[in-house]
Amino acid sequence: MKDSLEAIITSLVNNPSDVSINEIDGEKQVAFEVKVADSDMGRVIGKEGRIAKAIRTIMKAQAAKEGKKITIEFID
Repeated sequence: MKDSLEAIITSLVNNPSDVSINEIDGEKQVAFEVKVADSDMGRVIGKEGRIAKAIRTIMKAQAAKEGKKITIEFID
């Protein structure tokens, strides 16, 4: 799942080398903390959070196939 999330995030940003994803894995819950460059934060979140919501929806579908729940946080 982390690879999929990283592929989505790096394709959106101008500085893919500044992307950092921290995975916190539980038994049935997975949390991801996503950090990008300050200049790219708007690209990842989008207007009114639409892109962030779409990313979460895609990743929730993938997590459901694995029988897990997922949380994604975008950190400044």
